[in-house]
Amino acid sequence: MTVVIDGGLAEGEVNAIGISFGNSNSSIAYTTGEGKAEVIANEEGDRQIPSFLSYIEGEEYHGTQAKSQLVRNSNNTVAYFRDYLGQDLDSIDPTPCHASAHPQKHESTVAFSIQDTEPETQNVVTVSEITTRHIRRLASSASDFLGKKVNAAVISVPTNFSEAQREALTKASKAAGVDVLQMISEPTAAVLAYDARPEAEVKDKMIVVADLGGTRSDIAVIASRGGMYSILSTSHDYETAGAQLDQILVDHFAKEFMKKHKTDPRQNAKSLAKLKLEAEATKKALSLGGNASLSVESLADGVDFASTINRTRYELLAGKMFGAFTRLIEDAVKKADLDVLDIDEVILSGGTSHTPRISTNLQRLFPPSTRILSPSTLPTAIDPSSLSARGAAIQASLIQEFEKEDIEQSTHPMVTVTPHLRNAIGVLVVSEDVKKGLFTALVERETAVPCRRAGVFAVPREGGNVIIKVCEGIRDIKITKKEKAKTNGKADSDSDSDDDQEEEDEEVKEKVWKVGTVLAEAAIRDVKKGGKVEVTVNVGVDLGVQITAREVGGKGGVRGNLDKPRSTENGSA
Repeated sequence: MTVVIDGGLAEGEVNAIGISFGNSNSSIAYTTGEGKAEVIANEEGDRQIPSFLSYIEGEEYHGTQAKSQLVRNSNNTVAYFRDYLGQDLDSIDPTPCHASAHPQKHESTVAFSIQDTEPETQNVVTVSEITTRHIRRLASSASDFLGKKVNAAVISVPTNFSEAQREALTKASKAAGVDVLQMISEPTAAVLAYDARPEAEVKDKMIVVADLGGTRSDIAVIASRGGMYSILSTSHDYETAGAQLDQILVDHFAKEFMKKHKTDPRQNAKSLAKLKLEAEATKKALSLGGNASLSVESLADGVDFASTINRTRYELLAGKMFGAFTRLIEDAVKKADLDVLDIDEVILSGGTSHTPRISTNLQRLFPPSTRILSPSTLPTAIDPSSLSARGAAIQASLIQEFEKEDIEQSTHPMVTVTPHLRNAIGVLVVSEDVKKGLFTALVERETAVPCRRAGVFAVPREGGNVIIKVCEGIRDIKITKKEKAKTNGKADSDSDSDDDQEEEDEEVKEKVWKVGTVLAEAAIRDVKKGGKVEVTVNVGVDLGVQITAREVGGKGGVRGNLDKPRSTENGSA
């Protein structure tokens, strides 16, 4: 139990939270006494806290209050700054900041020129200092909620966050009074948030985490093997994002306003800022309901504007954007040398992922066996906008009692970058007379070593002498054509042409195993009729493999060592 002394912490006491530091929004979370991750609301009641800071006569505004200042005080409002950490001006894209304080070069970093003190003078504030102020406000909100001072955190960051960016974030957080225990990738945090639920079954699976964020899209393909996560591929796209969806609505309503009033509200900075804020709210409303209204007081030339739009119209307008997001996911799967049939789960992350059309598109892309984890497809789905913070909070609860040296050692690349099996290792159980059998994968591909897997297999009905073959398994995709249903001997179609018939034939894909190199064979004599054998595969750190096979309920068994299989390092896919 934490002891609070005069508003401070007892010596050596660590109170850690999870922080999702997003380019558009941030969130904070903690774990309850029962180990459940909960998102913390700030003083304004927001759980999704805009990553914005604004200054009026020296007073600092944060979150939603700061975001509202984009209309009247845009030059003193700093937004979308996370990705500028640890970079210089020449390597950043300043586009997201066109309606807020503009980034500028300051020595070897990025800074903003704002009036953040009472005298009306411009001060140059680096992105590191802005980050420090932002983290300080997040930690303060968490401290007020928990009733104890927060002094540490696990922070989730994008998969392409560089080492320089990580170091800059660590320093900025330290300046805010928050020690960074660990940084974990956002997709890993999302998977952890689901796997940490009491009802979750931790098993080997392939997962896609798809995050349609405010200023960028991030896709990751993750192999979960025995509770260990390995990122196989990533994709990032700054042209497919929530900001583009907002712009689609802005353009739609602007054209509607122009038809009535012959004035384009996009030509005026304040009018455009008003329209953008309301368009974003409309987008969120369309994720929850079939219709949404937009109302802007004095949009342009003193004219008030109100309109409505339904979800069907919105999905038609944004169809290309949703399609681009689906293709980005498909490309990430191919980049990992996988097929959509290999994917067991798709986790939708980020606030924009509430949009039902995104889930619908993914249900068409992936087979029915793939679980799409989103609010529109699964009643028990976790709020996509809170996944990263929840996962970070769970990780914080696991490591906050560790010594700093232990954390550093456990997260060192020598530990985290481990060899992975390129092909699966599986078992064929056959009799002496019948050499064919059904291959069963025992150790899935992309499993990190060391690992141990055991399986029980039925033997041929007659029993007797049984041969066990331990083989490499190569996943293949079998494609067959399914002819269109026929009625009275004819295809159920208005056209009888062969070309039309070929176009109507449907391709059916299924995942099959091809048996690769036979690694070892073992014989077990006089197995009982209807008996079973247990096979254990042990892959060591040095990639040496040990096989043990025995009859279930029988005595003895056989054991042997194999040459090391082919491997790849985590993250090289």
